[in-house]
This record gives sequence, structure tokens and C-alpha cells, in this order.
Amino acid sequence: MSHTRFTGSVTALITPMNQDGSLDFPSLEKLVDWQIKEGTSALCAMGTTGESPTLSHDEHHAVVERTIKIAGGRVPVIAGAGSNSTAEAIDLARHAEKAGASAALVVTPYYNKPTQEGLYRHFTAIADAISIPVILYNIPGRSVVEISVETFARLAKHGNITGVKDATANLLRPLQLRRAIDKPFNQLSGEDGTAVAFLAAGGDGCISVTSNIAPALCAAVQKAWQHNKTDEAIALQDKLLPLHDALFCESNPAPVKYAASLLGLAGETTRLPLAPLTETSRQKVKQALMDTGLLS
Repeated sequence: MSHTRFTGSVTALITPMNQDGSLDFPSLEKLVDWQIKEGTSALCAMGTTGESPTLSHDEHHAVVERTIKIAGGRVPVIAGAGSNSTAEAIDLARHAEKAGASAALVVTPYYNKPTQEGLYRHFTAIADAISIPVILYNIPGRSVVEISVETFARLAKHGNITGVKDATANLLRPLQLRRAIDKPFNQLSGEDGTAVAFLAAGGDGCISVTSNIAPALCAAVQKAWQHNKTDEAIALQDKLLPLHDALFCESNPAPVKYAASLLGLAGETTRLPLAPLTETSRQKVKQALMDTGLLS
């Protein structure tokens, strides 16, 4: 079975909102178009950065559909389809396939704390239900549970499970997975600060928060690496590091949405329980944008 192999800088898109919390589709459309023009290699809608837990199913569907429509085949679109209910995740994954997504990003079930066997059965049920690729999203910092290397090896035997977004910040993981999995397996970093180190460990790219506001720079890091310009990739990563740090000074995506508002890309509104940034954090984000040359 042939699948898209995602490489380079993949933007984990914010979901722009109006001040009343309703979805701001005009800003989403402008953001998607700008991302593509700036060199982003793929888009990921309705992940953590898209505030998927606070959107209704209808809103979730609408954001995925609109993102795919605006992308218009210029870049692939990965659709978030995660839930701590397997049945709900299957419904979201089926919608993603019907809408024309290139892959479904499926997070480890949060709150339930499933065993490794539960994780195996959860992901297998979703992969069995659709024909587009499933990318596993391993983020123990948010979901508590972590997919073990052994469970990855079991899951990778499924023809439809083709990769991982790794947000563990454990740089042994890509090495361990390469050793444990006996087929090409698409490994994408989910941590902006480890993007270059992850590539050096055999990764393929990064699903990035920072690329919402610095798509050209994030794409340049990946392209420099792909062209064996290691020093250039490291220099660009060093330039971006203060911004990576600032965008996680409070819970994502509040900082990146504030940064987007400063750059005129979208409003800063998030939905509760995410709160607006404190004044201290606002200054930190603003200073990082200035240090990176994105704001004068």
C-alpha cells in the first residue's frame, strides 16, 4: 500500500476565533493560503494547537473541510481525529477520509489511562475503519499514557499505520523505532525545540507550533537539513529557539495565538479553560518575536 510520506515543516494550525469565541473562517483561509506560500510542506488541522477538545463535532468537521478546500491540493492536509473514546475517534477519522484528508492524526487516549493492550486495540480499530494513513500521536505530557516501543512495533505491522508525531522530547525514540520497526515508518517531531536533533536521529520533519507565525524560517530549517547544510540548519534553529521557548511559556496555543495577533494573522481568542496570557507572558512573546526579526 502506497502512502504519502510527510517531510519538512508541517504546521499544526491554530483555529482562529472571533472575540465571542466563534470560528473565524476568513482568518483561517488567509492563514492557510499564507502558510503554503511561505513554504510549509503540509498542514495539520484540529490537533492540540487547533483546540480540538473544545470544538463541537460540527465545528471540527467544518475546520477540516475548510482547510482541505483552501489548500486545494497544493499541500497535503493531516486531520486530527483523536479522542479518548474509540468510537468517537473512528467517526472523526471517517469524516477526515471523506473530506479528502491525506492522513489522520490520532492521539493517545487521554484521561482513561489505557494499558498498552488498550492502546493497541484502540489504534487498530481506527486503522481498520479507514483507508487513509494513520499517524500515531504520542504526547504523554498531555495524555499521561505513552506508547511503548514494543507497542509501536506491533502497531506498525498494520498496513494503514504509517508514522508517528513524537512529542516525548526523547531523542532515543526515533532511533529505537527505526530499530524495532521493519518497514519505512514516517517519524515527525512534535517538539519544535528538538526539530534538528530529531532529524539527526533519523526523523523526517516536524509538526510545528512555531511555524504558525514563522513558516518560512521553520521551512528553511528543514530544507537546509535536506540539502546537507547542517551548519545552516543549526544556525536557523538557534535563531528560532527563543521563539520556541516563548510559545510554550503558558499552555499552547495561547502564546502562539497572541503572537499571531501581534502579526495581524488572527485574533488571540482561545476557548475556556484556556485563559488569555498574563502580561509577563505577553512581554516574553513580544520580545521573542522582535529577537527573531518577525516584529519591529
